[in-house]
Amino acid sequence: MAGKGIYNAPWEKSFERLLTPLEEFIHRQTTSGVLLMICAVIALFIANSPLYSHYEHLLHTKIGVSLGSYEFSLSIHHWINEALMAMFFFIMGLELKRELMVGELSSPKQALVPIMAAMGGMVVPALFYLMFNLSGQGAAGWGIPMATDIAFAIGALSLLGSRIPKSLVTFLIALAIVDDLGAVAVIALFYTDDLNLVALAYAGGCTFLLLALNLGGIRRPLPYAAVGALLWMAMLSSGIHATIAGIVVAFTIPIRPKFEPEVFVHRVKDTSVKMLKSITDQADIIKNNRFRSLVTSLGDGVRLVQAPAQRLEHTLHLPVAYIVIPIFALANAGIPVDFVGFSQYFQDPIMLGVLAGLLLGKPIGIAGLTWLTVKMGWATLPAGLNMNHILGVGLLGGIGFTMSIFIADLGFANSPHDLLMAKTGILLASAIAGFGGFFWLMLHTEKPGAEQGQAS
Repeated sequence: MAGKGIYNAPWEKSFERLLTPLEEFIHRQTTSGVLLMICAVIALFIANSPLYSHYEHLLHTKIGVSLGSYEFSLSIHHWINEALMAMFFFIMGLELKRELMVGELSSPKQALVPIMAAMGGMVVPALFYLMFNLSGQGAAGWGIPMATDIAFAIGALSLLGSRIPKSLVTFLIALAIVDDLGAVAVIALFYTDDLNLVALAYAGGCTFLLLALNLGGIRRPLPYAAVGALLWMAMLSSGIHATIAGIVVAFTIPIRPKFEPEVFVHRVKDTSVKMLKSITDQADIIKNNRFRSLVTSLGDGVRLVQAPAQRLEHTLHLPVAYIVIPIFALANAGIPVDFVGFSQYFQDPIMLGVLAGLLLGKPIGIAGLTWLTVKMGWATLPAGLNMNHILGVGLLGGIGFTMSIFIADLGFANSPHDLLMAKTGILLASAIAGFGGFFWLMLHTEKPGAEQGQAS
């Protein structure tokens, strides 16, 4: 016994001592970026070792199901890029919906600066890329430098600790969310195959069912998951990239809870009184059916006072950040590099376009449009920020990684050499942008204690 009314299993305290530091490490913002970096390095090592043939064979191994004459199968690489990444897009959709409804993007005045910064961070990099690839096969990659990898960027920013104003982290998150929304729109509109109208009609029917679930007040995730799976399969056959299904499902998940907090608190008080009365009649909880039913009712209330979208975002954030995205990195960052002829890579217009877009287009677009927005008096910078902060975020915006690799896979699916050049440019630019943004902000910001010390 651990005290009156509290029971601990024999090893419970030991497990808690072991798990608490691990949980703290997992919940740190920097951990996701570090894990992503480790997986990318592992993939690069495998791709440039004798294990590469086994790596390729594994990724092209098909997995599926067959029922009679019906057979459905995809390669492991496609399962990762089409199915697992749909979960990533689902989380992205939940974040977008929350920000649009109650977050930084819910107020037009607050949202204008990160929206303008994100627009600059999408359009200008694409223009820089097209300077090197205005025509020919390489033109298909214009969307590659438009996206920012939020996990890496936030991870790099978090490493700077207290010297970074919290408003800068919020600004980067809002910018990256708008950036991701733009990338999703680009994928949906420009990176699709020939449309299958029958499958598209099925996708429309599934979307209607999801909306009906929302309007009908369904708040449990299982019905949405079931219809979402059907939507994903319809999208897969329609020609529109299947991962867009994740965004559609996310936007139909209810954002408003059933109970307002005040109603829930009154219910808790009323239920607590009834629970106390029930245990005076029967103290043994195992035999006390009345107490168990009241506990169940209280548990239902706890679920209904929370927004379903926010609850799902909280539940799935860790699996997506620490399982889905690292697996994506392992499957897509494996690039065989010709170290002898590496200098010749810099003569390739696709690689040059990606480097120019991410390393020049991103900071110029983000900082330039932000400066213009403030200079024209349309909005003001968030409290505590200056243009040095914004330029640092612009440099970090050049970390394209996840979404950039994803778009490269779509644009150059049938051209291995062009895909190799694009991925090499993405990895090189992301590394340079990460280090550049980190050191720029470190040099142009001071720890809170340092400023006080100088003043005294």
